Amino acid sequence: MRMSLDACHEEARRGPDVEAAILRLAREEPGLGQAAVSARLRREGFAISPSGVRYIWQKHDLETTVKRLRAIAQSSREGVGALTDTQRGLLKRGALAAQLVAGDADTVEPLDRRQVILDAAAALFAEQGYDSTSIRDIASRVGLLPGSIYHYFASKDELYLAVHGEGFRRLMAAVAQALASASDPWERLTRVCQVHTGAITSGTYIDRVTGHSLAMTGNPELFAKIRPLREAYENVYRGLIEDLPLALGADRSLLRLMLLSFLNWVHVWYREGRRSTDEIAAAAVDMLRRGVESPGVGTKSPPSS
Repeated sequence: MRMSLDACHEEARRGPDVEAAILRLAREEPGLGQAAVSARLRREGFAISPSGVRYIWQKHDLETTVKRLRAIAQSSREGVGALTDTQRGLLKRGALAAQLVAGDADTVEPLDRRQVILDAAAALFAEQGYDSTSIRDIASRVGLLPGSIYHYFASKDELYLAVHGEGFRRLMAAVAQALASASDPWERLTRVCQVHTGAITSGTYIDRVTGHSLAMTGNPELFAKIRPLREAYENVYRGLIEDLPLALGADRSLLRLMLLSFLNWVHVWYREGRRSTDEIAAAAVDMLRRGVESPGVGTKSPPSS
């Protein structure tokens, strides 16, 4: 039978050092449960039950692993750097799970569970690919049971499509905003290309997965379901390129495909440093517009014999 609260109080007061010992283990072994702490301290000569341990934890607001890890980080100059990689992972997942269930002390409202799942799925799809990511992986990332994911998404395919739906919605909104104050056709094309390169290289995981999918070929059935979203986005480029004052006979369809192929692969080789993504996109459009051949080359008369 569970020990009464009064009994817990009495037990915790039996030894002057028992409270200090419990707090010491909370710092040294924050992942131990109350039964493990009780057993460890009994071996050290302290008579303390699991309920007694929990009473001391509650007294100091340390009754969960997340709270104990947070206390360690807050009391150290290094902050979360004082924690091990495993402990940082536990802190992140545990804090997220707490927010998902009922809100956290640091937030006013609980997180939108569906959005959190989408963000976690996008991160894993970006890091390890669609085929290598499981529902169990996604659930673990957000501190939920796999069955909880199915409450929001019927399958991994549906979750993948939801990530892309959200990504294309954001991308189209950003494109509309970029085009709102530009009238020159070349400037309009440049701005849209800048939106694309920025999203695919340094946007959210949802942005990156959306951009990378434009070159995805490993799952034809899933790719076919994404195609309508892609077509709507590519139609923006069709319209922009149709408005360009190109040379007679220029293949506008080929120009569009060539430009999109370039944009979709920027994330593979781009590194921060020499040029920003905006500068890269502008340079690409400028080279298409003006060419790269030196003026006068090819127009000189051949030398006389």
